[in-house]
Amino acid sequence: MLAQYNKIVYYKLRLQKGRCVMDFTVIILVFIIILQLAVIFMLYRSRAGAVDEKDLAELVRHFEATERRMYEGLRDLRSEQATLARAARMENQSAADRLSEQLDKRFDRIGESTEKNLEQIRIIVDEKLNSTLERRLGESFSLVSRRLEEVHRGLGEMQSLAGGIGDLKRILSNVKNRGIWGEMQLKILLQDMLAPEQYAENVAVKPGTSERVEFALKLPGKSEQTVWLPVDAKFPQEDYQRLLAARENADAAAAEAALKQLEKRFKSEAADINSKYICPPYSTDFAVMYLPTEGLFAEAVNITGLLEELQRKYRVCVAGPTTLAALLNSLQVGFRTLAIEKRTGEVWRIIAGVKQDFAVFAALLDKTRKKLQEASGHIEAAERRSRVINKKLYEAESFETDLKMPEQNENDLFSDKN
Repeated sequence: MLAQYNKIVYYKLRLQKGRCVMDFTVIILVFIIILQLAVIFMLYRSRAGAVDEKDLAELVRHFEATERRMYEGLRDLRSEQATLARAARMENQSAADRLSEQLDKRFDRIGESTEKNLEQIRIIVDEKLNSTLERRLGESFSLVSRRLEEVHRGLGEMQSLAGGIGDLKRILSNVKNRGIWGEMQLKILLQDMLAPEQYAENVAVKPGTSERVEFALKLPGKSEQTVWLPVDAKFPQEDYQRLLAARENADAAAAEAALKQLEKRFKSEAADINSKYICPPYSTDFAVMYLPTEGLFAEAVNITGLLEELQRKYRVCVAGPTTLAALLNSLQVGFRTLAIEKRTGEVWRIIAGVKQDFAVFAALLDKTRKKLQEASGHIEAAERRSRVINKKLYEAESFETDLKMPEQNENDLFSDKN
């Protein structure tokens, strides 16, 4: 295609060159005519009137012949230029047709290649989009599935929690179950604070009776008999809930009545503990009434003179979760002190035995020291003997060297003779 284009340019330049040549020829002919006219004019003036008609006619004929040749040359030049122009136009037309045909073919091939490339690109883009869409959809569905599973588990946990709350509500609404809940909380606290041998469960403190306290702490007595510290859990929820409801409704009269009823309930429970579980010398002369919530214990503390009256009149100490934990910690320290006191004699006996063993060990060390000194003497004697032996070995080596020297001289003599 580039060669055809160059050829077209060549013909155009050739046509332009022909036109330039024609223009230059016309200029030359005009210049010749002007020259001839000038020559005629000069001859005419130089001869003045001497020129005859014959010369003038000859000159005119010569001028007409020159003009005729000029016109013939111009006609031939125009015909040649027309021929060149037609040939150039035909060549340009054919070249343009061929170029147009080649361009059409090239554009067709480019269009086909472009369509193929676009089709391949479309296929690749479709595959990428489909794979990306499938992957994203798969990830989204898996995420949604996980979220649904989590929601399902959460609903199951909420259902179980609702069931647990319902069970707790039923427990708290029943007097016996509330007592069991308080006992369980007390048991967990004792398990966390004391060793299993330091307390007991369902203990019959009074001999000959069927009354059993929920928990009792083992305290060491003067003899081998165990002294029990009774601990009973109480949870008067109805009276406490009425007090909270009255305060929430800002009903001062109802709150005062509920507080008095709660105080009466505390005293009734303390009297029950005193009559059932306090029995010296089998138990301590006091017992502990455990209130399982800090709010209930705070209400008992806020009632003026209640704790002092319960301790003085019924020999009952009121304790909440925090207070009982502190009491158990103090008892734990006391248990350790008593254990140390009981073990003091045994410790002294062990120390006396260790003292005797140490005396025997000192005697053995003295014997060992003597043996080591004796062994050290033997080692020094062996070192001295070793030095003597080394000296003798050195002398023997010197004597052997002296014996070897004459033999070497004899060998040198024989070598000289040879």
